[in-house]
Amino acid sequence: MVERESRQRVGDHPRAAERPEWEVFVREKEGAPLRSVGSVSAQTADAAHEAATRLFAWDAPEVWVCPADEVVRYSTHDLDDDATVATPEGGEEPRTAGFEP
Repeated sequence: MVERESRQRVGDHPRAAERPEWEVFVREKEGAPLRSVGSVSAQTADAAHEAATRLFAWDAPEVWVCPADEVVRYSTHDLDDDATVATPEGGEEPRTAGFEP
């Protein structure tokens, strides 16, 4: 059994950017899963798409942009002072395999 990582929910405070932040997800080829590749700052979804395409995915068949304040982040790293430990509803959860990127 693989031990479950203890993740923390990253605080729900806005990022420091002057423009809205957008999380970028890319599908690198048809049938592949979406993959998070980073974030961009832009006033609109169309502007975020344009920036994301230039930075991360000029040849990808799909690019998704999501408002960063709508994405909830969990991390094994202590990213900020507002982080709280995320515990599954049932407590401990047995794992049989780990994530392999």
